Amino acid sequence: MTTTIGIIGAGNIGSQVARKAVGLGYDVVISNSRGPEALTELVAELGPKARAATAAEAAAAGDFAVVAVPLKNYRDIPAEPLAGKVVIDTNNYYWERDGRIPALDNGEATTSGLLQDHLPDSKVAKGFNHIMASQITTDGSPVGTPNRRALATASDYPEAAELVTRLYDEFGFDTVNIGLLSESWRVERDRPAYVIRQNEAELKENLAQAPRTV
Repeated sequence: MTTTIGIIGAGNIGSQVARKAVGLGYDVVISNSRGPEALTELVAELGPKARAATAAEAAAAGDFAVVAVPLKNYRDIPAEPLAGKVVIDTNNYYWERDGRIPALDNGEATTSGLLQDHLPDSKVAKGFNHIMASQITTDGSPVGTPNRRALATASDYPEAAELVTRLYDEFGFDTVNIGLLSESWRVERDRPAYVIRQNEAELKENLAQAPRTV
């Protein structure tokens, strides 16, 4: 039975995850803030394994979900249809876009932790936040490839981190598991691991060097 990914947010990251997922044989139900009719062109490009929907419909249809909306809109993510599901959070904090969030500025919270608080019945995992969107479909390579690019994840639920690890591998990336969401700040914006190409050893080193506040 084909696995369905519910993608909430059809911008750069969401659309690239959809492209790669469809190419791997996943079914995709994708949404954005403007409504399904705004996704006609994207869905036509993605082909018969994709359809457009509302955020609630995408959340309900997915065996798991990918959240790729601006951080300032994370409270709009529908909680009920995501209950019990793994939710991959791609968010980054751009205060210029999102407004100042003191808990993030002060190092008291993480972006994925905020989403986990909003989705208390879901299993949130960090994913795809420190790679340029275009590289999601171009930088992957087969397992065992020397110097294979690595991406980080973090979750309070081991099964959620394991799902991201499997997905990363299918997409062509090694995985470094940071640990709990409380440690996911290590891969947030402006840290050493952010949006640079790095293999597993380099990513581990960059995560270890990350400052708590920037």
